[in-house]
Amino acid sequence: RCPKGTAEMEHDTLVYVGKEDDIKKSQRITTKVNGREVVVFYHEGKFYAMDARCYHAGGPLHLGDIEDINGQSCIICPWHQYKITLETGEGLYQAINPLEPSPTPRWLSKGVKQRIHKVTVDNGNIYVSPPDLSVSFDSDYYADKYKSNGDFAVGK
Repeated sequence: RCPKGTAEMEHDTLVYVGKEDDIKKSQRITTKVNGREVVVFYHEGKFYAMDARCYHAGGPLHLGDIEDINGQSCIICPWHQYKITLETGEGLYQAINPLEPSPTPRWLSKGVKQRIHKVTVDNGNIYVSPPDLSVSFDSDYYADKYKSNGDFAVGK
């Protein structure tokens, strides 16, 4: 009996979500990771994964557009135009300082709101790490709410 290496154990917990080439072609897929709806994006050469339902009202992020905001790639929720960074899951908003003579709006962070998931590319296959539920995020509410209904439309 040989000791189990951490890399091997870690690999056992990863969830296979699709072929690298397929996801690159479609630019995004929706999938289930431990019963949770997750969207995987391929954008500008990188893979990202996050809870598929927006933290604000449960909007379908897989239907949103990706825009560059303040140098960060963000998914724009199609329901209420909430902006979420692909990299960190932060919610961004525009704020102005009313005390400035001519206030200029600037992008600020609401903090991390959307749970993001680690993506692993291995031998042409894409895997997503299961969420660490010891830390909670705003999007968990909708992830749990939509977990039970099971009628998630997979596709673009």
